[in-house]
Amino acid sequence: MLKTIKYITQHPISGAKPIRNIWGFIRWQITSRLRKVPVVYQFTSKSKLWVWNGLTGATGNVYCGLHEFEDMAFLLHFLREDDLFVDVGANIGSYTVLASAHVGARTVSIEPVPQTFGYLLKNIDLNNIAGKVSALNAGVGSTKGRLKFTNLLDTGNHVVVDDAADGVFVDINSLDDILKDKNPTMLKIDVEGFEAEVLKGSADVLKQESLKAIVIELNGSGNRYGFNDDGIHLELLKNGFKSVKYLPFERCVVEIPHNKEHNTLYIRNDRFVRARLMDSPKTTIKGVSF
Repeated sequence: MLKTIKYITQHPISGAKPIRNIWGFIRWQITSRLRKVPVVYQFTSKSKLWVWNGLTGATGNVYCGLHEFEDMAFLLHFLREDDLFVDVGANIGSYTVLASAHVGARTVSIEPVPQTFGYLLKNIDLNNIAGKVSALNAGVGSTKGRLKFTNLLDTGNHVVVDDAADGVFVDINSLDDILKDKNPTMLKIDVEGFEAEVLKGSADVLKQESLKAIVIELNGSGNRYGFNDDGIHLELLKNGFKSVKYLPFERCVVEIPHNKEHNTLYIRNDRFVRARLMDSPKTTIKGVSF
């Protein structure tokens, strides 16, 4: 609990009113345990989420407004209605909902774990965005096949390397196949260490001129599969991307080495990206505008 309270006080949104948001966190812990049923949370002015106690993929947004502030703010400022966003490892759909319910963009939303995929569908239905979202209960890798995934780890579910471990078998495909004849503008890839395999099956996607931004998690999780995050970083650089940090309040990007603990944002065509960021309307969440 102390770790969460520290996170709330240091977060750019919830930290602006720490006492109020710490009290909100405590109230949520009590009421969610008493209710024991999902509740609808007003996510942004144009979107909602189903949330309940223990659902890590959603509750961070309840506590802080935007769980992954810089990356989610980038999505809100960068995407437009005519764009295609691709959410690889969508979990319960926080990014999908922001892209299609708040911004109005089209989304291909991919989640392998059947139970979690069910939560994703509920959030799509809650926001009336089924017409904008193509939801796939599948995994993503370098080629078509079938893999086992853990299914009891919430946001930490991942491809299983031990055949004896519990899990569920899921069909997988490459992004090149899934996005054939499509023109993505932005990708979010959060696959708990399997990122190298996803990119191996995305050679054609990475070459598309329409693709301007990628949010990808590079935190060392790939070690369990023998992958090195530095190799992924170099591959993206070879495709014309650079790693940056987004400053939502200033609406600017600053070039950095890739983040080795959390997500890293990669962009290309600086002038295009920066112009969009500056031109986007403000969003207000928990009383904080950015």
